[in-house]
Amino acid sequence: MLKVVSLFIVIALLSACAGSGPSVRNDPAQEAEAAARAALAAMDGGGPIVPGMPLPGQAPGARPAWVDNPDAVYPRTRFVTAVGHGTTRAMAERDALARIVGVFGQAVQAELRTAVTFSEAVRDGVIQVTEDTAVQNAITTSAQMDTLVGAEIGGTWHDAGNALYHAVAVMEKERTAILYADLIRSNELIIQDLVDMAPQDRNSLDGFARYRLAAVIADTNRVYANVLTIVGDTRGINPAEMRQGDDFRIAAANVLRELPIGVAVSGDRHGRIQHAFAGVVATAGLRSGPVNSRYVIRVSYNVNPLDLPGQPNQFVRFELITTFEDSAGGVLFVHPAMVGREGHLSVSEAEERALRTVERRIQNEFNPAFRAFFDDLITIRRN
Repeated sequence: MLKVVSLFIVIALLSACAGSGPSVRNDPAQEAEAAARAALAAMDGGGPIVPGMPLPGQAPGARPAWVDNPDAVYPRTRFVTAVGHGTTRAMAERDALARIVGVFGQAVQAELRTAVTFSEAVRDGVIQVTEDTAVQNAITTSAQMDTLVGAEIGGTWHDAGNALYHAVAVMEKERTAILYADLIRSNELIIQDLVDMAPQDRNSLDGFARYRLAAVIADTNRVYANVLTIVGDTRGINPAEMRQGDDFRIAAANVLRELPIGVAVSGDRHGRIQHAFAGVVATAGLRSGPVNSRYVIRVSYNVNPLDLPGQPNQFVRFELITTFEDSAGGVLFVHPAMVGREGHLSVSEAEERALRTVERRIQNEFNPAFRAFFDDLITIRRN
């Protein structure tokens, strides 16, 4: 069962301070890294890899062979690796994780944002890919670290003489192939569940959101398929048979184009506020509908005289409150109230100025916020 939430994409930039003594505060980056290692180690059936721990035959504090030649430690036939550098351990690890994405080429690198969006959806509970906690943790951790699912830090080394940290990011090819093939198959089932809707559900914002989420998942599967191609083991996955994100984006656009959006205004002045909001609906490519439509922009406009002693002009205070509502499900979007005051030689002239100000702010403030609501919509959140 999908949770009804609206996903706004945010990448949390993690940083850590290096020190010689133990810290009394938890380091989010180290916690994320530890979670990734524990999850992937559990998937592999082995113990965790500890950054900085000498490899067999390596003297403590000695420069690890992987710093200059990762293939010497992680054979290219079995692993994909990348070495990163930074003035702190966290920076070196993030650099390594970013570089390992580049190893897979432009096709994967260009679509990483899509894969991270998917991982964030898993992390936030919008979708559940698997009941395997280890795999679930690996996916959510990839969102925190802004990298590919399955990438882990194999080791770190501090070059004290040059005040520089080095880190190696590692992906084992066989384990990556198994993980990504399973994710693709699981995602295909999720897509089918998302788009399998009754007509009344399809022709709604919920239907629009489902198609949008299906598009994100289909795009993510394309990234995963490209990774499988690079590691040289597709595990029976045929990218040509996979669903395309563009197909679902077209379906979502068709749903939105046919949804009537009503505008209901109390306290309007000669229909001008209603006209301003109708313009917003048209600009967004939506269809205007009657006030009894299922989806309505509901507006309350109030303007009152304002007594300002010592002022030669007359002033009024205005307030515009706007919500976007679903008659079948409640409030979808609340816009911050527009409040202000205007003055002129008479109250009527001050009210006219207030009205012009409100019309302008509807275009400059509500219009982009309303469009962003639809642009960012993946599943519906009720306020």
